[in-house]
Amino acid sequence: MNNGVEMPLIGFGTYQMPARITARCVGEALEIGYRHVDTAQCYYNEREVGAAIKNSDLPREKIFVTKKLWSCRGYRDTLNSIENSLRALNIGYIDLLLIHEPTGNFNEIYRAMEKKYLEGALRAIGVANFLEENFNRLMKKFGTIHESWSPLACGKNEIFSNETLKKIAEAHGKTVAQIALRFLYQQGIPIIPKSTHAERMRENFSITNFELTAAEISSIRQLDKGKSLFSWW
Repeated sequence: MNNGVEMPLIGFGTYQMPARITARCVGEALEIGYRHVDTAQCYYNEREVGAAIKNSDLPREKIFVTKKLWSCRGYRDTLNSIENSLRALNIGYIDLLLIHEPTGNFNEIYRAMEKKYLEGALRAIGVANFLEENFNRLMKKFGTIHESWSPLACGKNEIFSNETLKKIAEAHGKTVAQIALRFLYQQGIPIIPKSTHAERMRENFSITNFELTAAEISSIRQLDKGKSLFSWW
């Protein structure tokens, strides 16, 4: 990232993952080879994410944790919210903290994040779900890394039966999901696929042993419809 902190391009998502299975799933992901775990306050599973990390045999510095704030309104409550997350995770520090969405006084929220960053509680800070206007209002300096939080589009628009992706998958002996993930990964875009099944975790992680051609990347780009698939945008 622009401050020199290194973030693994392949992350493991925990959105809508029940707390009762989160520790198991995160533990399996770490065993498979994932070294980046994404969680958020509104996922209600941060304690379990932290427990899985602490119970693994990996040194803390080998695991990158992304965390997202929720329902903060200003400077003071953001400081308190960050402290609550640090206690819940119980892993010493947060590698990347994001504003989950542009609500409240996000300039003051970001200022509080900067304070905790300078104190060493956070290794990097950023935003999520910001459209261009709010992003430009907050980020006067660029060099920001854009991350694909839902790289398989939650299965929308019949992505897994898309003929273009299926043809490319057949050519490489891969699945449609692996092609979609490789398309982003090959362009240096961090990806956060999520699964509760170890077999799918392995599939999503196994995208580093092949390469898409320029023509294949171009044909995938042509699938862009120019709008979000998610109802809140």
